[in-house]
Parts: sequence; C-alpha cells; structure tokens
Amino acid sequence: MIKGMFDKGALPTLERVVQFTEQRHRVLADNVANLSNPYYKARDLDPASFQDTLRDAIDERRSSATPSSGSLRLSDTDQVRFEQQGMETKPVELHESILFHDHSNVDLERTMQRLAENTLAHNLSIELVRNQFQMIELAISGRV
Repeated sequence: MIKGMFDKGALPTLERVVQFTEQRHRVLADNVANLSNPYYKARDLDPASFQDTLRDAIDERRSSATPSSGSLRLSDTDQVRFEQQGMETKPVELHESILFHDHSNVDLERTMQRLAENTLAHNLSIELVRNQFQMIELAISGRV
C-alpha cells in the first residue's frame, strides 16, 4: 500500500528529473573546476536525450491499463543507464568550436549558462516533489 503511494502521478518522473539534474550539475561543476587545466575537454550530459527518453516512458505508462501509476520504464541511452534506485551516467566531451591556447575547450560563460539552467530545472523539480509530499501529508492527516 505504501509503495503505491509513491509510484503514482508525477513522483516517479520528478524523481528521475532530480537524479538527472544532480548528475549533470556534477559534470558541469567539474568543467568549472578544471577551467585552468591545459588540455581539459569540457563534458556534459545531453538534457534533450534524457527528456526524449523520459517522454517515451511517460507515453508508455499513459497507454498502459493504469496510466497514472506504476514505475517508469526508461530505456538506457549512450549517456545514461537507468537503475532501480538511480542512474549511472557517462558524460561526453563537448565539441565546441572554441579551442583556447592551452588546448582546452572550456567556455566559462556557456558553462555557467548551462549550470544556471540546470539549477533552475533541479530547484523546480525539488519544489514539485515537496508539493507532492505535502499533498500526501494533507491526505493522511485528513484535512483535505
């Protein structure tokens, strides 16, 4: 019964978004940390690929007999391997047109833009998860 409370609605989707944005944040932070290292190549995880995989899993769940419940069946991509409780990521090198004198390709402005966008997505997902749990709390306390 308890498990059924947490695999309904948007919670499984939001959980995966939070996991992805957390992993992507680490990769982008590594790019900033290695900004002054010669020959360092910037890496990233492709959010569009993740979103496509997530959309396909949501569409598959919607077409099932119980469209609003059940876990998401996410297909692995070349960058993300989905596990029961998390995900394993394999960031790829960014092949941007800028190559600096030290043979690195880390563009600080672009990296900070990606980091800001990722932070916004992460914070929004966390807030939506918090709202979902508040609704469950209200239902349990009988104040609905």
